[in-house]
Amino acid sequence: MRRRDVLRGAGWSAAALAAPAIHSAHAQAGKSLVIGGSVPLTGAAAETGLNVNNGYITAATYLNDVLGGVEIAGEKYKIELKLFDDASDPARATTLIQRQLDEGTNFFLGSFGSNIVLPTAAITERAKKPMVQTGGGSDAIFTRGFKYVFGMYPRATRQFTSAAALFKTLKPAPETYSLIYNNDAFSKTAAEGVRLACDKEGLKRIETYELPTKVTDVSSVLASVREKTPDLLICVVHDQDSLLIARQMVATNTNVKLLYQGLGPQLASFREALGKYSEGLFCSTYWDESVPYKDKFFGNAKKFAEYYRSKYTRPIAYHTAGAAACIETYVLAMQAAKSTKPEAVREALAAADFETFYARIKFTPDGDGDALFLGGMIAQVQKGKLELVFPEAARSAAPIYPTPTWDKKA
Repeated sequence: MRRRDVLRGAGWSAAALAAPAIHSAHAQAGKSLVIGGSVPLTGAAAETGLNVNNGYITAATYLNDVLGGVEIAGEKYKIELKLFDDASDPARATTLIQRQLDEGTNFFLGSFGSNIVLPTAAITERAKKPMVQTGGGSDAIFTRGFKYVFGMYPRATRQFTSAAALFKTLKPAPETYSLIYNNDAFSKTAAEGVRLACDKEGLKRIETYELPTKVTDVSSVLASVREKTPDLLICVVHDQDSLLIARQMVATNTNVKLLYQGLGPQLASFREALGKYSEGLFCSTYWDESVPYKDKFFGNAKKFAEYYRSKYTRPIAYHTAGAAACIETYVLAMQAAKSTKPEAVREALAAADFETFYARIKFTPDGDGDALFLGGMIAQVQKGKLELVFPEAARSAAPIYPTPTWDKKA
């Protein structure tokens, strides 16, 4: 979908400001509940940033247009989003957030990418204004004593437990793994989580490869992978780097029994770009429209997905649902607090135990998602679509292992 279509999708318009902003229609009656933030509609993080943006808009539009607003402490509110394009640039994002604080915004949504979420969260933290976000999982966000920042995922070092548990169920059992990660806040801490989880399961680490934050070639890394032949190759890099690695593995006929890419295969655009070679790839996913959760707004996951598709042709992704859940979580916290004062809402968020169409929302004392309730599932690309393969209770298909070599993929 072209960017202008994204902006039009929920009836929003672009404002001619120094940084492009998208504003929802002002409430016709009652009060406005202003929620600010930035999202990467352009730049390196735009592919997932657009999914986050669309999730925010979908939730706000549904609550405003379908439900007629939300009731908090006996008063009716319409959601007014003030989201700016940060262009995947942390410096730009911090400027935008500070400007919104100066203008009196009290509640914030997060951008995508820990490198943006961390510095912007530090600003909202100092101002004692809540931020609920679906785009940053680095441990650094949740280990600095922040009290006003809440994330929809467990911190990075706690995100690989389910994948490592899946590996131990495979037959014949894999014995060795190698690890590729980027030199950035999220990937480095995610890599530490991989090491902790896999080592605990008794898997032997063969090699660890650190890529720069901007990478255009991984041929030397793949030469080492071919030489050392681990059973598993685990990549905790960003979407575009996962695609680069997979493409160069195809080109160099670098085969492993299982290729796990934490980010990348969850996107329909990634699977389309890789074509038949995406078959058999494993990834994490935090939501699927088949999950059984229910809520008083959308009803359930399937109804959320149906409403989303009535507004967008862009394929739905778990970041879309997670973003929508951020707004729903704000509303539920305000209703529980019977207040729209930042401190009262912060206390309600810290005590959250809400069921939404996305998941059961519960945060740790440090603000990251509870590993049990907001932890990930494992999916595998089978016949071009994502199938849930772990945990067994959520399984839509059995995992295929070992996966076919590149030259055997139909």
